Amino acid sequence: MAHQALTFEGVTNADQVNRITTALMMLDGVDNAEVGRYGADIDGQARRDALIRAVEALNLGIKVS
Repeated sequence: MAHQALTFEGVTNADQVNRITTALMMLDGVDNAEVGRYGADIDGQARRDALIRAVEALNLGIKVS
């Protein structure tokens, strides 16, 4: 199982964290996602660009890297 980390800028509340968690967990290849205000730790085989696109598609106005 591969491990990846994302960092966030601009996450301000629990609703955003919950939405990001749901979006990441729905991706094929994601086994687990631990999400907080400043980033996420993801286990699984999903591609990094797919993880970033999933978060950006939420249109929350946050920066993902």
